[in-house]
Amino acid sequence: MSGGKLNVPDQPIIPFIEGDGTGPDIWNASVSVLDASVEKAYGGKRKIQWMEVLAGEKAFNQTGNWLPDETLAAFKEYLVGIKGPLTTPVGGGIRSLNVALRQILDLYVCLRPVRWFEGVPSPVKNPGAVDMVIFRENTEDSYAAIEHMVSDEVAQCLKVITWPGSYRIADFALNWARENGRKKVYCVHKANIMKMTDGMFLEEFHRAAKDFPDIQADTII
Repeated sequence: MSGGKLNVPDQPIIPFIEGDGTGPDIWNASVSVLDASVEKAYGGKRKIQWMEVLAGEKAFNQTGNWLPDETLAAFKEYLVGIKGPLTTPVGGGIRSLNVALRQILDLYVCLRPVRWFEGVPSPVKNPGAVDMVIFRENTEDSYAAIEHMVSDEVAQCLKVITWPGSYRIADFALNWARENGRKKVYCVHKANIMKMTDGMFLEEFHRAAKDFPDIQADTII
């Protein structure tokens, strides 16, 4: 990193986690597309050097550890990485490795562009009118939920939402909108029902929006 931006060499090393289940099939197809894209874009002058790191079932089978420290160290050193789907037992066992990676590396933004590409079938009448970007908080809320048994008949789940976590996701989305020429940002919430948790999220969105008078900040329940 230099001046807040990535300084990318001609042959960057990028760690990858192959993934479990369909992961190997997805990775084999993906790496071919990625390598071909780089070759087409740079005419052979640049090339990604892929470095496999372990997590999930493959890691456990080889090392006895679901998420080895070496994997985390590689992502921290090389800054950019890619992973396939990782298994999480349903109803018990290990916690989600996907969530663990987000929380340990503080990957708090899930950024998902949503748009239509010509020729792709769509169930809506005017898919070309859809062009938005979704920013989801990736480490708090349900992902950091605390579960416990209140009684033999009742289980309770507490959402974990913080002031700083709410503010920084709102600030990130507003900054992204400004830097990319977008004019509107909507906060999607349930503060009409969850007045304390989502109410906090909504309040922090409005606080962050005060620094962006050029962006139309609105809300959707």
